[in-house]
Amino acid sequence: MKPLVLAVLMLTALGPAARPAPPSGCAAKPTVVLVHGAWAGTSSWSGEVGRLQEAGYVARAVANPLRGLTGDAASVADFLRTVDGPIVLVGHSYGGSVITNAAAGNGNVKALVYVDAAMPAVGETTAQLSGAGSALGGPPGTLYDRVPYPSAPGGAADLYLKEPVFLRSFGPDLPPATARVLWASQRPASTAAFMTRSTAAAWQRIPSWSVIGTADRIITPESQATMAARAKSSVLRVPGGSHLTLISHPEPVVDQILAAARATCH
Repeated sequence: MKPLVLAVLMLTALGPAARPAPPSGCAAKPTVVLVHGAWAGTSSWSGEVGRLQEAGYVARAVANPLRGLTGDAASVADFLRTVDGPIVLVGHSYGGSVITNAAAGNGNVKALVYVDAAMPAVGETTAQLSGAGSALGGPPGTLYDRVPYPSAPGGAADLYLKEPVFLRSFGPDLPPATARVLWASQRPASTAAFMTRSTAAAWQRIPSWSVIGTADRIITPESQATMAARAKSSVLRVPGGSHLTLISHPEPVVDQILAAARATCH
């Protein structure tokens, strides 16, 4: 039989819904849902998505509106309700605040993974969790280009990181040419995203894992460690990792996601 015909027959036998078998002891592999943060987009998870797919997991990087914590969390929560079976929910940066709220009340979310992320308690804002010495603690005019947008709540505006801040503090461990492309293509975040108070703390009931870049200048490693300890997270530190550890060091990030995924089988 010709190889091409044999390949077609094999694909037909597998069917469109065929997936790799779950690990021993698992009824089903969890779906991994990845939520990006401010000044980023779904493509920031490309390194993780490919590796997770190679490991046999369904991975979905979903859009975070970056308009305000309440609405952003509701948007992600709506997506989660379309996913059947167990979920490992992953958030980067401000996306950590989003998953902390989006997972509330969803019994399918079995694990939370925070990647250089905020982990707010009820009543806390993302802005207050950057930590002492964060690059975001400087005068706003030196950090952001502020742009109005239609239907913004009172006083809110979109923030774009200025190029020097992006290159020196947001992604300093990336090749300069790569960092400049990411700066030029960044998605803005509304000031409302950072100033809205969290109404949930899903890490209080859902086991959590954290990835901390030791050279993060946006959410300091010290602040991340304090939040992780409060949540009793399993912590993986990435030496030299910036705030964009998910791009510069996708391998350890995936290792931590897989650790969380395997724990859902127990």
